[in-house]
Amino acid sequence: MEGGEEMQGAVGLRCTWGVPPRAGTQAKWVRLNVGGTVFLTTRQTLCREQKSFLCRLCQGEDLQSDRDETGAYLIDRDPTYFGPILNFLRHGKLVLDKDMAEEGVLEEAEFYNIGPLIRIIKDRLEEKNYTVTQVPPKHVYRVLQCQEEELTQMVSTMSDGWRFEQLVNIGSSYNYGNEDQTEFLCVVSKELYNSPSGLSSEPSRKAKVRP
Repeated sequence: MEGGEEMQGAVGLRCTWGVPPRAGTQAKWVRLNVGGTVFLTTRQTLCREQKSFLCRLCQGEDLQSDRDETGAYLIDRDPTYFGPILNFLRHGKLVLDKDMAEEGVLEEAEFYNIGPLIRIIKDRLEEKNYTVTQVPPKHVYRVLQCQEEELTQMVSTMSDGWRFEQLVNIGSSYNYGNEDQTEFLCVVSKELYNSPSGLSSEPSRKAKVRP
């Protein structure tokens, strides 16, 4: 390619050859020996992300990289995770085998400085972690015993997510002076969520219970 020619990348990033490549580096195809596995690709693909290590390497920017007997650039990284890196530069999508760890690809994306890919993987990991921690709530029930004169105050002062469910009249058990005091059983409930650590979250205050 001639100096100054521009290439439009699949992920919307423009790679500009502002400086003529060094002698011997003008071939369209590039061989990369990553951890003993050889990958064949083009300069256009490697330069989809201008600030990446791979783009700088194929442009000959002050990166002293040895070559093997075939002339391929030697890169001492895990070839298992390089495939998704290269494919992302080819078509702008992250495609992983079901058994491949996203954390491993993220580590390589950070090494090669592929900014858009780093953001995609981090977003996926955050979404996955959020989904794991969303445990369905448990319903907790309590039965509170109170007298008729205490009923209104007790229900109105319940807090921390407790709500009224059912009221059961159990008759008159006490006699104060000349008046019978009707006793009630008040059923209340609340949703109890599990924290990421697996421990149930407890309310800071309890529903009011008559001693």
